[in-house]
Amino acid sequence: MTDLWRHGVLRAGAAATNGSVVKFGGSLLARPSWPDDVLTLARSADGPVTIVVGGGSIVDGLRRLDEACPMPADTSHRLAIDAMRITARLVSDRTPWAIVDSPPACGIAILDVAAWLARAAAMPVGWHVTSDSIAAAVATATGATLLLAKSVEPPGDDLHGLAANGWVDPYFPDAAAGLQRIAWAVPSG
Repeated sequence: MTDLWRHGVLRAGAAATNGSVVKFGGSLLARPSWPDDVLTLARSADGPVTIVVGGGSIVDGLRRLDEACPMPADTSHRLAIDAMRITARLVSDRTPWAIVDSPPACGIAILDVAAWLARAAAMPVGWHVTSDSIAAAVATATGATLLLAKSVEPPGDDLHGLAANGWVDPYFPDAAAGLQRIAWAVPSG
């Protein structure tokens, strides 16, 4: 990767031959440079590349609404997935990549998570499952390498410890259990 990103490895297995899933954290969308950031990051990943965009501040707002007036888990989950569709559309509008309903066979594309989840194996529903676990599930289903692009470096490399510290969601260690290689990247500036 270029000097725009610092990177490391959480699980150092062999790189997958079926490309990469890049989970672009929604918090990164608050950076003025995010369009260049995502372009550089995705173009440096092994292709084909599937981008899963996190919900960012939109989902954070939904969490606050749920705390103030609790919703059924399936309602808050559906709304969070809808928010991911909005952030995916934002990234698509500022990049040359289309939104697709399944990982691409070649090139780079942004995943419509709602459409993919409608056909994928069932995942738990609730705040303990976020875009981190969804990206891990996509990478597992496609045999891809997972790259987690986030705002801050991981506080270690143990997946359970990272979940306990809130760097990934609580379900992530289960969702990522079958992955050979998991890498991370954070903006260098």
